Amino acid sequence: MPPRTLTSLIIATSLAACDAGAGASGAGPYVVVETRGDTTVVRTLSGSVWGADARLVPQISIGEVEGPEEVLFGRIGSIAVDDEERMYVLDSQALNVRVFDSAGEYLETLGGPGEGPGELSSAESVVLLADGRVAVNDQLDHRVQLYRPGRGETEAWPYSAGVLIVGSRQQLYADRHGRTFVVVPQFSSVGDFVRYAIVPLDSNGVPQDTLLPPGGDFEPPSVELELGMDSGPFRTISPAIPLTARHYWTLNPDGRFVTGVSTDYRVDMEREDGVLRIERVYEPVAVSEAERSYYREDTTRSMRLTQPDWSWNGPPIPETKPPFGGLIAGRDGRIWVQLWTEAYPEENEDYDPDNPRSDPVTWPSPLRYDVFEPDGTYLGAVVPPEGFADYPQPIFAGDDVWAVTRDALGVERVVRFRIEVEG
Repeated sequence: MPPRTLTSLIIATSLAACDAGAGASGAGPYVVVETRGDTTVVRTLSGSVWGADARLVPQISIGEVEGPEEVLFGRIGSIAVDDEERMYVLDSQALNVRVFDSAGEYLETLGGPGEGPGELSSAESVVLLADGRVAVNDQLDHRVQLYRPGRGETEAWPYSAGVLIVGSRQQLYADRHGRTFVVVPQFSSVGDFVRYAIVPLDSNGVPQDTLLPPGGDFEPPSVELELGMDSGPFRTISPAIPLTARHYWTLNPDGRFVTGVSTDYRVDMEREDGVLRIERVYEPVAVSEAERSYYREDTTRSMRLTQPDWSWNGPPIPETKPPFGGLIAGRDGRIWVQLWTEAYPEENEDYDPDNPRSDPVTWPSPLRYDVFEPDGTYLGAVVPPEGFADYPQPIFAGDDVWAVTRDALGVERVVRFRIEVEG
């Protein structure tokens, strides 16, 4: 292990200059900064720049129950936002991308269903390239479909993918240097797709050396399921146990990895001169006995659909939740850490007693994000409103947030929010 050197102890008394636009207040965070080899550790012991939880205030909403076709969404699979705050909404059901200006006015539609030039047979992710082109991952055809807004120009970049896993939500990424990153799922030796390969494409669509996120060899606690003799080369699989730690990763605007294994509150950001590690002291969230029973029974029922005599054969469901359950890099380089929160039982209005996969009661967890500056400074927590969806992945840029919301009728909308600190 490399030597650890305490380089500084920072007790912040005023960090309002970090983010005056969000309404910074309070005494600021108490932070310890250490150097461990080529890794700089920024550990927040308490406090934050904002000094209180922030909320999201809606500014613009796009989407209606009835109205023109361009504002009726079937299933929003992905969204993107450019420097002019134009919004690009990928409808995975209609297989097109609808473009709106910063005020929410409709501009044009890109693509459509089909197999011809510019058409899509599947679509789960849309991103904007550095030169203004719009890229959509058409994963069934193993190609990236590109569009030039306002010009009617299209192009396609094929890529190789050894495995197609329908519904795997293959995110597409792009960085400010003109590279596009295609996420390709891979099977492990036991038959689970527990890790992903990333295929970078240059600005002309030429594949570069495949990348693997750091920490991808982490194996979460699991149970074992027998698939039977007719299951091909894999006789068993090892599904992860609910509420246990996972390996999470994303790419920042420079195309560098942001990774973390949620056994602890630790997030690593690749930098040109090494790694910046974000750590934070946190209070573990307890898992009630009722919630643990729900997940155990739900897992058992699911396993018995394949192996009727299946019984629990792995470690128990934990009594506390991991510190986080997702990582997102904002367009400005801020890191958003999606936290695990205390769940509550809720009656399932869509419960179908004839469907063995349907549950009469679910255990949702309210969304909550910790937000860090690119240098590891802890700004504070953001609490989204009811209906805010964590998938498709929201877009974060400074104090603006774009996300999909769903109302009680299931109507999807794209909403631009503004971060405001309570009080």
